[in-house]
Amino acid sequence: MKLALAQMLVEPGNPAANLARAEQRIAAAAVRGVEVVLLPECLDLGWTHPSARELATPIPDGASCQRLIAAARKQRVFVCAGIVERAGECLFNAAVLIDPDGRALLHHRKIHELDFGRELYATGDRLGVADTPLGRIGLMICADGFAPGQVISRSLALMGAKVILSPCAWAVPVDHDNEREPYGGLWLENYGVVCREHDVIIAGCSNVGTITAGPWSGRPCIGCSLVIGADGQPLARGPYGSTADELILLDVPSR
Repeated sequence: MKLALAQMLVEPGNPAANLARAEQRIAAAAVRGVEVVLLPECLDLGWTHPSARELATPIPDGASCQRLIAAARKQRVFVCAGIVERAGECLFNAAVLIDPDGRALLHHRKIHELDFGRELYATGDRLGVADTPLGRIGLMICADGFAPGQVISRSLALMGAKVILSPCAWAVPVDHDNEREPYGGLWLENYGVVCREHDVIIAGCSNVGTITAGPWSGRPCIGCSLVIGADGQPLARGPYGSTADELILLDVPSR
């Protein structure tokens, strides 16, 4: 599997700019022969941004999902992306896996949200895997990866997933010193144990940029996107920093 992690800037509350940027990253990855493009969490509106109350759209028929569907179809790649979903009176921190024909194969709603995130998003109600020509793929979102006992990622592995894709938004305190305290230990620990014990690969892609509203307003999202192999060791890591907008490419071993 040729995988790209699109560690892109997300501007809170600006879906037009964010979706255009996502389309550009998908096109850039496709030109380089990528088969799967993984994008960040809540890439259309930004994680926990209150604009979701007015701007969130349905899945799969809403504007955000339809633009990603069109991009996947145009570029003939799989696209995995986090978007904010409106479903009736509820909002969900959601993600989709779209195939090169523009079909939404998976539609996940984040289950293990941080407590203050629950003020905006309802709790997810589903977990699934999809069979593809590249193998069986599972889908989760960010903090789902450190649910107690890694129950979500372990469940996906027990459902037969050989690769788990995870849109993320990894943020740090404003005064975080990455040289003194390198970011990523939480993910190395929680991804690594599941990968080793279940012979699975986990890929997490975070955005960059600054959170501008809510309890974590002012905190930078810092990338550090990560792929852990079935031996529990990193296969790829993205750069650290609120401006570290980068496309990370790798060949994922067949499972």
